[in-house]
Amino acid sequence: MTREEALVPSMIDTPDLGVVAKLLSKRFGCRGFQPNPVARSIIHRIVTLAQLTASWCNSQPWQVVITEGAGTERFRRALFDHATAQPASAPAQFDFPGPQYSGAYKERRREVGWQLYQSVGVARGDRAGAARQTLENFRLFGAPHVAIISTDRDLGVYGAIDCGAYVSNFALLAQSLGVASIPQAALAHYSPFVRQYFDLGEDRQIVCGISFGYEDAGHAANQFRTGRANPDEAVTWVVG
Repeated sequence: MTREEALVPSMIDTPDLGVVAKLLSKRFGCRGFQPNPVARSIIHRIVTLAQLTASWCNSQPWQVVITEGAGTERFRRALFDHATAQPASAPAQFDFPGPQYSGAYKERRREVGWQLYQSVGVARGDRAGAARQTLENFRLFGAPHVAIISTDRDLGVYGAIDCGAYVSNFALLAQSLGVASIPQAALAHYSPFVRQYFDLGEDRQIVCGISFGYEDAGHAANQFRTGRANPDEAVTWVVG
């Protein structure tokens, strides 16, 4: 399914649904940002509304660290230097997919990977080029801000699920205010470093980061959009 197909109106559409559909279709993982910062008032509006995210028993497990200005630059340099020097290790709290994707998941992963590599001029088999692009995660893709999302260890996987809903709402709210974003599970590869850098307690588990700012529309990595599966591939109807 393309983003354009998702916008095709239906007889049951309402103005509110039209707004949500437009935001969902416009949102994408931005991998190239302008350096100018987002005003604190805009960020505050995003996090104020994101706080309305539904959660198990209204636990609201997310805690958010947001960087700006020199704070972003210091973290960017420290994270990039650490990621360059240290091999990535999957966090103990949340197992990453793998070691191998399979079936439709593998195909979707490969498709988005090749879309990205083609957009930035990385040829098939160019492992060095692919590695350089991967490291851009740890430059925060040049974003002026990053939000570090953590959950309480004692809430387990469902705390992380609630944080996932928060991340989705954060991204849509940002989009509604003209702010681009990209959730980055890659930062969780270095969760011990991130936790120590921001002086987070051992009871906090790093879920992901969200780099955000204003899109650099001319950046090569922003020249593609991912597709989506037909809903029939995800939904099973039980009748009778």
